[in-house]
Amino acid sequence: MQLTEVQTLMEDLYGEADRERGVPATVAWLCEELGELAQAVRKGTRDQQLHEFGDVLAWLASLANQMDISLDDAMARYVDNPP
Repeated sequence: MQLTEVQTLMEDLYGEADRERGVPATVAWLCEELGELAQAVRKGTRDQQLHEFGDVLAWLASLANQMDISLDDAMARYVDNPP
C-alpha cells in the first residue's frame, strides 16, 4: 500500500469523525499511540508491534489529512535531499 492509499483509506473510513475530533485531539491520540508503540517495541510480541505500527501510521495519516498535507510530499525530501 502506498502512502497516498493509506491517506485515502483513512479519509474513507474516518474522515468525517476525524474532522469533528479536530487537530489537537488527533495529535493527542497520535502521541498515545506512539507511547503504545514504544512499549510494544520494548516488551511486546511481533504481532503487538505490527498492530502498533499500523495504529501510528493510521493516526499520522489522519492528522495529515486534516491538515491537507500529503505524506508523499512530506517524504519527498528524503529522496531529493535527505537530512
